[in-house]
Amino acid sequence: QVQLVESGGGLVKPGGSLRLSCAASGFIFGDYAMTWYRRAPGKERELVASIGTTGDNTDYADSVKGRFTIARDNAKSTVSLQMNNLKPEDTAVYYCNAWRASTDYWGQGTQVTVSS
Repeated sequence: QVQLVESGGGLVKPGGSLRLSCAASGFIFGDYAMTWYRRAPGKERELVASIGTTGDNTDYADSVKGRFTIARDNAKSTVSLQMNNLKPEDTAVYYCNAWRASTDYWGQGTQVTVSS
C-alpha cells in the first residue's frame, strides 16, 4: 500500500521557520522524483519545490527561492522541506508528491499557517 505521510506543519510567526517531512512507503522511493506543492485558500495548487531521484537536481518556485530548501534521504524514504523566513503568503496546505513517468502519488497534506 502506497503511503505519503506529511508532518511538521503548524502555526508560526512571520520570519519564523518550519521543517516539513514526508515519509514514503509502498513503492521504490529512489525511482521517483519528489515535489512539494501547496494550495492556499481560494488559489490554484502551486509547485513549491522539486528534487530529482538522486537529489542532485532541485527546482524552486520564484516565490520561495533563497528561503526554502528541499532535500531527500533515499535510505530513509523521506523528503523534507526546510522553510525559513516564512511570510503570511506562505500560508497553505502543503502536499508531498512522488512522480515517475505516468504515475504519481499524493499525501494528505499538512497545514502551514504564518500569522502574528
